[in-house]
Amino acid sequence: MINKRAANIRRKIRIRGKVTGIAARPRLAVFRSARHIYVQLIDDSAGRTLAALNDQKIVGAKIKTKNKKTVDAATVGKTMGAEILKKGYKKIVFDRGGYKYHGRVKALAEGLRQAGLDF
Repeated sequence: MINKRAANIRRKIRIRGKVTGIAARPRLAVFRSARHIYVQLIDDSAGRTLAALNDQKIVGAKIKTKNKKTVDAATVGKTMGAEILKKGYKKIVFDRGGYKYHGRVKALAEGLRQAGLDF
């Protein structure tokens, strides 16, 4: 049986072969650890990160113990969405990073859509 980490890496490589961010429509990459969620807005043509955010920067240690991780992910999505709009981008490419579109990743995406992004 293949372990979960190897399967996730295969999925991530397969997705990255199809999803690319350009200057007009950058890629939003998601990394989900056991405790936290991280997002980066990346312009692949220039090879640079335009913005980055995680739940630790927003929520903090005290409030983190009270909220569920999906609530924190939605908060990260709304905050990152506002930051992306402030930078002048309306459309992005969503790179779920090999994770299922479920739970925290889905909550993050819904938060981005609530902020007004199109993907």
